[in-house]
Amino acid sequence: MAIQSVNPATEEVLANFEEHSGQVINEVLDRGVQSLRQWRLRPFSHRAELMLRAAHQLRKDAGRLAELITLEMGKPLSQSRAEVEKCAWCCEYFAENAEAFLADIAKPSSASESYVAFDPLGVVLAIMPWNFPFWQVFRFAAPALMAGNVGVLKHASNVPQCALAIEQVFRQAGFPEGAFQTLLIPGNKAQGLIGDSRIAAVTLTGSEEAGARVAEASGRALKPAVLELGGSDPFIVLEDADIEAAARVAIDARFQNAGQSCIAAKRFIVVESVADEFEERFRNGIEKLVVGDPMDASCKVGPLAKGDLVDTLEQQLQRSVAAGATVVTGGRRLDRRGYYHAPTLISNVKPGMEVFTEETFGPAAALVKAANADEAIEFANDSRFGLGASLWTRSIDRGKALARAIESGSVFINGMVASDPRLPFGGVKRSGYGRELSDFGIREFVNVKTVWIGPAQSPASAPRRE
Repeated sequence: MAIQSVNPATEEVLANFEEHSGQVINEVLDRGVQSLRQWRLRPFSHRAELMLRAAHQLRKDAGRLAELITLEMGKPLSQSRAEVEKCAWCCEYFAENAEAFLADIAKPSSASESYVAFDPLGVVLAIMPWNFPFWQVFRFAAPALMAGNVGVLKHASNVPQCALAIEQVFRQAGFPEGAFQTLLIPGNKAQGLIGDSRIAAVTLTGSEEAGARVAEASGRALKPAVLELGGSDPFIVLEDADIEAAARVAIDARFQNAGQSCIAAKRFIVVESVADEFEERFRNGIEKLVVGDPMDASCKVGPLAKGDLVDTLEQQLQRSVAAGATVVTGGRRLDRRGYYHAPTLISNVKPGMEVFTEETFGPAAALVKAANADEAIEFANDSRFGLGASLWTRSIDRGKALARAIESGSVFINGMVASDPRLPFGGVKRSGYGRELSDFGIREFVNVKTVWIGPAQSPASAPRRE
């Protein structure tokens, strides 16, 4: 089976790759296990030195890597450059902090000494998506490798050149053979690998359907998994919000990467008293977006990554309009070569409509009016997803209180939801489980090991029990 790289802006086939055979898969897994034996014993200082080299390599080759991202999945070149830079930052962050995050922790007990140690689990299989083809991989790889694990990447089949380029970054940085490898295989073969004894754990970023399959396979194999799945993030605007600022940020929150982001704002839930003003400002901003060739510096919205994404978005909008929603602007695919859809605002959206209940993975924003803050929170939580949420209010105390009521992995008050190496990232409900990034993320793929050293303390020195 051939794996194709297609330019979504032109529909031109860029390259073809042969799917890796069973023999190649076995060789990759064997190299991973062999590499692990030495890599897990390397001191943090050595791992950090190589991770810093990876950051340097990313910046050194940023122009070429950014162009590769844009050519394979269509995001504007400026956004691709920012993605590569964020990966370099992530490498630096974990190079500088991993040792402290995984330092032994002393614990009082009946022992003369007891502590918790953090040991690497082994070979981690990463099943990654195409929408942030470098960032999604590095936010797994940097902490996992710094913890002493090794990685095997099964990337989305439409970004094979990005997948191979990432492997090359680690190789050029001096990581040992087998520490990070790429497999060019379809998703069903990747899920079949979870039960392989050489795989210790799995991480997936993708759809809830893919997540359910990986959860089933990892559960059957009794292996840990981190799942970062879909989202239908609410962007809640209360009556005391700075409407101008909220509408301005809403543009990037929805239309960055042509709306192809799990944590993009998708449902704009606005209190009725300010809804008209917000809608007008939002519409004006949307209509100023430049749609075009993502290699052009003026482009703000490029094509969707694949043709079927345009079909799905078009159907979601049509069914929502049939149910009573109204297209304010956009609402159609563009009559041009490539997988383009007009930036869209759809209003009069109600719970139960498809653009409210389903994840819309493209440049379409759904506007929902709420009677008050309580109803806005009710609407926000009326979703099977719970990845991120944005809440706008001038009262920070009120925002903090309402943040506690929102069912999501993160709440950004007066700001756009974004991932940050310093903060844990992940969701609840059908948005998955486990965390990436920060000290929480690096501990997902370690053995939290209790070490107890005798002899036991004498009764006189042991903690008293009342």
